[in-house]
Amino acid sequence: MPGLQSGSRKRPAVSQGGPKSKKLHSEKPPLAKLEKEKIQKRSRPVTQPVPESGLSDDDEDEGEDGMTFGDEAGDQDIVADEMIVDNAPSKDPNAVRESHKVQRVLQEQRRAAKPHSQLLTDAKRVWSLARQKNIPSTERQKHVKDLMKVIQGKVKDIVLKHDASRIIQTVVKYGGQKERDEVATELKGHYKSLAQSKYSKFLVTKLIRLCPAHRASILLEFQSHVLRLLLHREASAVLADSFELYANAYERSILLRDFYGKEVALFSQTQGSEPEKEKAKKGFHGVLEGLEGERRKRMLAALKENLITILNNPDKGAITHAVVHRALWEYLCAVSKTEHESEREKLRREIFESCQDVLAEMVHTKDGSRVVREFIAYGSAKDRKQIIKVIKPHVERMCTDDEAQLVLFTALDVIDDTKLTAKSLVSDIIAHASTLINTPQGRRALFYLLVPRSRRHFTPAQISIIAETDSIRGKTSKKSADVREGEIRTAASEGLLKFIEDSGAEAARDTGGSLVVLEIMLYADGDKSLATQSLLQPLASTYPSEDASNPHPIDLPHTSRMYKSLFQGGHFSHSTKSVIRSLSFSPSAFASAFMVTVGNDVTVSMAGGEGAFVVAEFLQRITEEGNIQERHMVKNWFGESVVDSIKRSETKGRNILLEKIDALSP
Repeated sequence: MPGLQSGSRKRPAVSQGGPKSKKLHSEKPPLAKLEKEKIQKRSRPVTQPVPESGLSDDDEDEGEDGMTFGDEAGDQDIVADEMIVDNAPSKDPNAVRESHKVQRVLQEQRRAAKPHSQLLTDAKRVWSLARQKNIPSTERQKHVKDLMKVIQGKVKDIVLKHDASRIIQTVVKYGGQKERDEVATELKGHYKSLAQSKYSKFLVTKLIRLCPAHRASILLEFQSHVLRLLLHREASAVLADSFELYANAYERSILLRDFYGKEVALFSQTQGSEPEKEKAKKGFHGVLEGLEGERRKRMLAALKENLITILNNPDKGAITHAVVHRALWEYLCAVSKTEHESEREKLRREIFESCQDVLAEMVHTKDGSRVVREFIAYGSAKDRKQIIKVIKPHVERMCTDDEAQLVLFTALDVIDDTKLTAKSLVSDIIAHASTLINTPQGRRALFYLLVPRSRRHFTPAQISIIAETDSIRGKTSKKSADVREGEIRTAASEGLLKFIEDSGAEAARDTGGSLVVLEIMLYADGDKSLATQSLLQPLASTYPSEDASNPHPIDLPHTSRMYKSLFQGGHFSHSTKSVIRSLSFSPSAFASAFMVTVGNDVTVSMAGGEGAFVVAEFLQRITEEGNIQERHMVKNWFGESVVDSIKRSETKGRNILLEKIDALSP
């Protein structure tokens, strides 16, 4: 292999003492600053993967800091790496240098020939000062005001250029409300075209977010073009962000109006008066007020036609947006108020067949989730099977989404074929139990298999939302709710108990995990002896723990409460002031297993430490439900010396523990 020539101009490696490459703005900003500037994001469809960086593909600030524009990059004197081959003639350094000078001159001439070249040059100079990260606010405001003076009156002329768009975004981002309103006013009448630009779409989103006084007028410029913009590659995200994140009820109605058809667009133009705004807030229901017969049918047909236009273009991405889901939900609400039942069924069937293959794209929004739940509730057995087939690949993501999990809960509540739900939904939920216990949403999905709608784990508002389909269930499902819940619980029990056997001890050390473990032990059906051993084995370790970084389970408050509840055999009810025992769990069997597995020494040690309340419950269970041999054995554990030691200690629960020890005596 030929060696490198000594005259090579190849860059030396870092290890050879060459200069290190510089990274602009490499320091990470403080966490508090990041949280302060965090921008609200749309809910992500369950069909899309979660980005590792946490940034959206449409992040409007992406690349704003530290970026170098193409024109400026040409000014840098960079010599490309050259491969030196034996016997190849070396280039004359002077000739290369002259060539670069000529290139720079040509580049400067091209730049000067562009429209507004001097304006952009001046703006970039001030912009480079205003966009710096680590400068005082007062200094930044001064630079922003200077930048505004440069671009004032010329904003609409330069905004479509990618570099100028960044400059104006900086004014909107860091400027005061006065500067933002000036920019919004100058761009009036151009927002439709700006939203369709690859670069200026981010500016439109910023103005909608930061200029509430101009928001309605900006959205009004999209009227009669909303459907086309939703299918547009760039503008779709602008409308979706506006509807889901920033708009109020009236402003949302502006975007929805195009779905209602040309007749509504022609005869429902508003002047922005308060009565008109109030009517607009009612949405499609307000449009249909007072309409009957053929005119009402025309309105429904127009809305359906526009929805099908969106549904027939799933590759455009509009089907995932909340504005489409709202329009679809309004259509279903209007259909449910149609006078004739046969007509209702026909219209509902037609729209279901149009969107049945893309239902998984809707479940992540409030209205989209409600639409899918409506289809499940009203659907035939065949329809429900089709819906399950569509959502099955996304069950894990749905479990961790507040809105999407409601679809799973409705499927469990409504579908009579519990073998289908057990095979397609329950098994997938249980398979991901180890990750679901880490989030409140995931834990709710596990709780719903065993204790659906329990007030311990579901708020009244959540229970009310889940119950919205109960009236429909009474008409379309044959099984009683109790029978269906029992079959789901039975189907889930084996897998959940296996999870306790394999991972219960580790899960119980986590605050949320201990709640899941407790509910599984109390309410799952089947043999729990192996699961019991899995939970008791960690208690048999030396107390207190010799490793301060890994405390004994009884020293963890939430884990200690879990064991106490297991000895009680249920949860304490504040209404009855008593423990409501579970019929699926035997606390006496758990206490007997505790005696054998944990034993004398560790139990006595826990009684003198943080485990006094747990040991007291154990003693009460032995006293009330244990046999004579068990009571006699445990009584011997707590001899006079142990009792004296407990009396001298200052541990919490000492008095209750002493009462339980005395109660062991015959």
